[in-house]
Amino acid sequence: MDLATQEGEFLVLLGPSGCGKTTLLRMIAGLEEPTSGTILIGGQVVNDLPPRARKIAMVFQSYALYPHMTVLKNIAFPLKAQGLRREEIPKKIEWAAALFGIGHLLGRKPRQLSGGERQRVALARAVVREPAVFLLDEPLSNLDAKLRASARDELQQFQRRIGTTTIYVTHDQIEAMGLGDRIAVMQGGRVRQLGTPVEVYAEPADTFVASFLGSPPMNIVEAPDCLVGFRPEHFLPRDAYDGGASLIALGLRVTRVEYLGADRLVYGVLEGKFQGAKVLARLPSTVTTPVQAGRRYDFAVPEKEMKFFDPGTRLRTAARSV
Repeated sequence: MDLATQEGEFLVLLGPSGCGKTTLLRMIAGLEEPTSGTILIGGQVVNDLPPRARKIAMVFQSYALYPHMTVLKNIAFPLKAQGLRREEIPKKIEWAAALFGIGHLLGRKPRQLSGGERQRVALARAVVREPAVFLLDEPLSNLDAKLRASARDELQQFQRRIGTTTIYVTHDQIEAMGLGDRIAVMQGGRVRQLGTPVEVYAEPADTFVASFLGSPPMNIVEAPDCLVGFRPEHFLPRDAYDGGASLIALGLRVTRVEYLGADRLVYGVLEGKFQGAKVLARLPSTVTTPVQAGRRYDFAVPEKEMKFFDPGTRLRTAARSV
């Protein structure tokens, strides 16, 4: 792996369980030792430095708050460990507590806090040290869906305010797309693609990235000399497109329709071109074409939205006619 962050950016490491995200984060933190290669922070090689000397702050999935200490003492702990002068500590705590809106919680203990409050305390304890790098290991995974969405917004705003380089580990593509300035998509200890959310979603480097990002994932079907991919949201009834678009027409035998309120998911099998391939269409509520299971319909994909992959390497190849 050869990876560099940019100053002040929010870099997300995204991938399935076991792909090496947390191991990489722990190597940066000094909790794991790399078998070879160098790790640099601010241009300095830190391979032989202990975690405390690396000017990093790490927030774990479990938050790792001290249960017997108040919120105030939890935040003060790293400052005391650093040997900061006693008179400076209250100012630092007040600043960090104000940043996360937890000033009213300073006298409580972790068991008296909600999941979102514990997360903010853990972040305040990390930021109070003013580290060069933040390392966040799935810090939102213990929150419910509604709280996770608001915490994601708070986390991004906080990172923008302080401008500290942040490396964030997650397996959740929505978190990755919503938070990251860039996303490193990982599989099997390798970075498959590094780019902005738009780049990795719209221009996937290989079939793994194409199928890992997106909910539902990209449709990938076999052609005679390549694999062809297209997103479900671009696969719509023919009459949903105006006459100006250059379209690839595809016949679809519908097997099942799921109504999800804002969307309909249409499952089916292609007829004619790509005969027998199972595919999925995502129809927004603005597309009102009636679709029923057991019937055949004319669907289409804009030609510019077709992606092509080599069947052997699974890597992207140049566009071609289908």
